[in-house]
Amino acid sequence: MSNLKFYITTPIYYVNDKPHIGHAYTTVAADILARWHALQGEDVFFLTGTDEHGAKIAEAAEKAGQEPQVFCNQVSAQFQEVWQKLGIHPDFFIRTTNPEHQKEAVNFLLKLKEKDYFYEKDYSGLYCVGCEKFITEKELVRGKCPDHKSLPARIAETNWFFKLRGFLPQIEKLIQDRELVIQPENARKEVLGLFKQELDDFSISRQKVKWGIPVPWDKTQTIYVWVEALLNYWTALKIVGHEDFWPPDVHLMSHDILKFHAVYWLAMLAAAGVDLPRRIFVHGYFTIDGQKMSKTIGNVIDPNDLVEKFGVDATRYLLLSQFPFGKDGDISEAKMQEMHNADLANGIGNTLSRIIKMVAQFFDGVIPKCKSKSVIEINRIWSDKLKKGLKPDLSDTAVHDFSQSWIGYEKEMENLEFDAALARIVKMTSILDEHIEIWKPFKLVKENKEVAGNKLYCLLESLRQIAWLLLPFMPETADKIFEQLGLDPKKERGKKFAEAIKWGGLESGNKIKPGKSLFPRIQ
Repeated sequence: MSNLKFYITTPIYYVNDKPHIGHAYTTVAADILARWHALQGEDVFFLTGTDEHGAKIAEAAEKAGQEPQVFCNQVSAQFQEVWQKLGIHPDFFIRTTNPEHQKEAVNFLLKLKEKDYFYEKDYSGLYCVGCEKFITEKELVRGKCPDHKSLPARIAETNWFFKLRGFLPQIEKLIQDRELVIQPENARKEVLGLFKQELDDFSISRQKVKWGIPVPWDKTQTIYVWVEALLNYWTALKIVGHEDFWPPDVHLMSHDILKFHAVYWLAMLAAAGVDLPRRIFVHGYFTIDGQKMSKTIGNVIDPNDLVEKFGVDATRYLLLSQFPFGKDGDISEAKMQEMHNADLANGIGNTLSRIIKMVAQFFDGVIPKCKSKSVIEINRIWSDKLKKGLKPDLSDTAVHDFSQSWIGYEKEMENLEFDAALARIVKMTSILDEHIEIWKPFKLVKENKEVAGNKLYCLLESLRQIAWLLLPFMPETADKIFEQLGLDPKKERGKKFAEAIKWGGLESGNKIKPGKSLFPRIQ
C-alpha cells in the first residue's frame, strides 16, 4: 500500500425517490477521480451512500403505503444497483439507517454537548419539507420555495441550537487564505459572501419529526436530518476502521448544498477539534433540453435507460464530456447520440479497428519492430526542425504529442477538468487518423515494409497510450484496447503509473488479438 492516502466523498442521496441522472453525474465523477488517484499508486477511499431520515422520507413512505425502513431499503438498493451498472465501485456505501452510523453520530454530538456548544430555545419560522430546511422570507419567490414551488409550512418548536457564530471568523479566514480550498472560484466567492450576511446559530434537532435518530439527551427530539447527514463523512471511516484517511481530500457536491458543507459542517468539525476537509468542489446544475429537470414535465432521465442505450463506458463518457464539471450546462439525449457516434464510434472505435486491421493484413497480426528514439531525443529533433522551419516526421511528433499530452492531462485531472481531459483524448485519436492518411501504411508497406512497420508500431503504441488516458473514465474500453493490442489488462494495470505511460511499452513480436467494434453506431 502507498503512504499517500486520498479520501473522496459524494453527498449522500435522499431516498425519497429513485436515482436520476443528476445523482449519476456526481457519482461517476467521484469514481473517475478515485480511479485516477489509484492509478498513481495512492491508497484511495471512495465514499457514497444514502440519506434516509427526515419528514420528507416519512411522507414518501406513507404515500407508497410502506413503513419508512422498508421504503428506505428498496430505494437505497436502487442506488446501489445503478452504481454497479455504471461501473461505480465505492469502498463503502453508507446508509444513515445503519445502526453503526447512528451510534457514531450520537457520539459526535455528545462530545459537542460536553463542550457546551448546544443550547435550547423556542423557534418559529418557515420550513420547506422538500428541502428539509428552514427558509427565510427573502428566499421565497412569490411566497413559495424557489426550488420546489411549494408553500413552506410555518412551524413553532423548541429546538437545540449549535453555537455557530463563534466559529465563523475562523472558517472565513481559512477560506480566504485558501488553506481550505473551495472550487470553482464563483463558489468560493459565494461562500465568502455568506459571511458578510447575518449567519445565525442553527438548529440541530426537530421536535415533531418521528423518523430520525433521537437526540441522546432529549428523547422528545430527533437529530435534524441535515446535521446527521453531514456526519456521514466522519462516521463512515469509524464504521470501517479507516480513521487514518481523515480528513477528506475532496468533497464533491452540488450548488444547493454548499452552505451546509462550507459553513455548518466545517464549524461542527472545528468545534469537535477535528481536521477540516482539504477541498470542496461544487459542480454545476444542468438542464434537460433547455428545461429544468422535473417529474411534472417528464424529462427526468433514468441512468439505467442511458446504460441500456449507450452502454456503461459510453454513458460515463457522455455524462462528463458535454460541459465543464464546475459549470452549469444542458444535457440533450440527441446530442449524446451525436457525440457517441462522432467521438466514440467514428473516433476511438474506428481508429482502433483501422490500425488493428492493417497490422493483421500486412504483418500477420504480429507487432512490427520499431527503431524507437527516446522522448528526450524526439523532443530535441522536433524542436530543432521547427526552428529551421521544417516539418518534423510524424513518427517523431507522435512521441512528442503524447509526452506533452500527459502533462496537460495530469493538470486537467487534478483540476477536475474532465471535459478537457476527454477532449484531449479525442484530439489524440484524430491525430492518429491524420497520421494514417499522410503515412498511408497500406501503400507504404509495398514500397518499404520496414518503414511501414515502424509507422504501424507508432500507431499501436499510441493506442496503448490512449487506453491509459481512458482508464479512469472508461475502464472496460481501456481493457478491450489492451486485449486487442495483445496485452493482459491485469498485467498492464499492475504496472507503476510512471512506467506505464513511457513511450515504447508495447513489445515487438507479440501478436494482436482483433476483437469486436468497441462502439457500434447508434441509428
